[in-house]
Amino acid sequence: MKEHFSFDQRLGIYIPDLTLEWDEFSKDTQEEVLFHWEKIRGSIPDRIAELEKEINHKQAQLNDESDFPRSCQLNSSIAELASIINDLWLWYRANQTISTKVHH
Repeated sequence: MKEHFSFDQRLGIYIPDLTLEWDEFSKDTQEEVLFHWEKIRGSIPDRIAELEKEINHKQAQLNDESDFPRSCQLNSSIAELASIINDLWLWYRANQTISTKVHH
């Protein structure tokens, strides 16, 4: 399945990286890709929880930070983590629709 997925460093998960249109794959390959994706998709909430813990840790640091440049750095890091969480939810929801259509 590695040929159909690539690791996204920013998101911390494998995402689909299909070289053909979906209909060009055999039904067996489609099922294998969907099965593999469902396993990855199932791990997305756990990945989001990890990132939320990081945000909470950085927010706690921010509450005690008096150095302005360091506060800005923490805020920027929190914003980036929130952006990653948003993108992960988009992957989670968008592909839920695709998976449901193919299974019916």
